[in-house]
Amino acid sequence: MIPAQFDELRVDDVSRHFGRRRALSRITFQAPRGAMLGLLGPNGAGKSTMLALLATLLRPSAGAIRYGDREAAAYGPSLRAAIGVLGHDLFLYPELTARENLEFFAGLYGVASPRDAAAAALQTAGLTERADDPVSSFSRGMRQRLALERALIHTPRLVLLDEPFTGLDDSSAAALSRRLRGLRDAGMITVLATHDLDLAEGLFDRAVFLRDGRMTATVDRPEALRAMYRDIMSRST
Repeated sequence: MIPAQFDELRVDDVSRHFGRRRALSRITFQAPRGAMLGLLGPNGAGKSTMLALLATLLRPSAGAIRYGDREAAAYGPSLRAAIGVLGHDLFLYPELTARENLEFFAGLYGVASPRDAAAAALQTAGLTERADDPVSSFSRGMRQRLALERALIHTPRLVLLDEPFTGLDDSSAAALSRRLRGLRDAGMITVLATHDLDLAEGLFDRAVFLRDGRMTATVDRPEALRAMYRDIMSRST
């Protein structure tokens, strides 16, 4: 399957309802190729719901999400081949080795040479020496690095990350930040939801602040992220 080709993500007046509960209400933002966009807000703000919509796991109740000039239905299954997702569940098989995990997912995505792709991903993750060890023996930081490479093994156009810094020590968090900055250079569109504002400092080209399913602010190239977050959230109460 040939992945969908697009250079921009557009969210236009999107709402999502679960029965009478409104999880998201009239959200609008855009992100061009090579941009990293942050979704910031407290628990229950709608960040994970927004990521699920972008991943095509949910459909908007109103509004439209466009990948380039098309909505998801116009692409069909090829769109998911252009999306990489790293969520709370790392989607790794603990009984398999790191190499086996990567080769398996590369094969699922139809990567031309799963063995070569896995070897390159292991090197990028700094896990070459542990390539043939079962994932069950890995630390949280090692699993997180491996799971990120799993999400990137097919060179997606759009990368969706839900709280990727959770549970990482300082060294692992720093390595993850360096890898995320490299996604911008690779031309990927990255959308990252996080509570770890200090670790996310300097990462975002644009930050979208959510509260109770509504956008409270959008800021380009935000600085002093924690202070900005406190100020915006206090004004939105």
